[in-house]
Amino acid sequence: MTGTWPGPGPVQESAPAGDARAAVAVVATTAEVLGRPELDEGLLEPWELRRLAAARLPERRDDAVAARLLVRFCVARLTGLPLAGAAPAQRCPDCGRPGHGRPYLPGRPGTGVSLSHADGLVAAAVGPGPIGIDVEPAARRPGSPRVLRRLLPEADLREAAALPDPGPALLRLWIRREALFKAGADVRPDAGSGPLGPPSGLRLLEWADGPRAAVAAVASTVPVTLLPGLEPADGRREGTRSRGA
Repeated sequence: MTGTWPGPGPVQESAPAGDARAAVAVVATTAEVLGRPELDEGLLEPWELRRLAAARLPERRDDAVAARLLVRFCVARLTGLPLAGAAPAQRCPDCGRPGHGRPYLPGRPGTGVSLSHADGLVAAAVGPGPIGIDVEPAARRPGSPRVLRRLLPEADLREAAALPDPGPALLRLWIRREALFKAGADVRPDAGSGPLGPPSGLRLLEWADGPRAAVAAVASTVPVTLLPGLEPADGRREGTRSRGA
């Protein structure tokens, strides 16, 4: 399913399967997640359903539903909890209100959780300590140069601009930034003098998922085991996206 993303940068190897010290992460398509009968929308909490009700496009809602269900799948794999007891929560550190902000696992303060979704792709990661994951379609190109200069180190942008096709390198920088940010790292362009990479205490794993035309990165304090993608129960990857939207 996965392969190491070619090119320069702080790419770490994934942990061996069964490593008890490792975090777990998985990338899937929205259709793959929604095609699993055990990952049913009925697992979602009322506050999650209220947030999802605000989604204007059915496909965006499906992506968000699938990402939240995929987090539960990872929590269950890591902790042994049943899916019904694997729900994350969110609370904003600024306003103190629930329902938004960095997700966490109630009753397990040492366990980090993270999720991501984009255009029919979803990803989730769970593990000891801070963790962050991001996934994007491999063909996506992030933002204009003016926007990227506000978010990414100038040295990295110059290196990417020197390539015949800077698009893949810029996308790689973007997902790396998002994963690190979700893990709590300071990713401001002026936060450090070197290229964008994991600060002390964090490691970064990046990979390309060819069958799903996706690229992903996860930042964590421990090695990461990449779980196999979720094939739908009928073995097909394509299917109806909307489930009650």
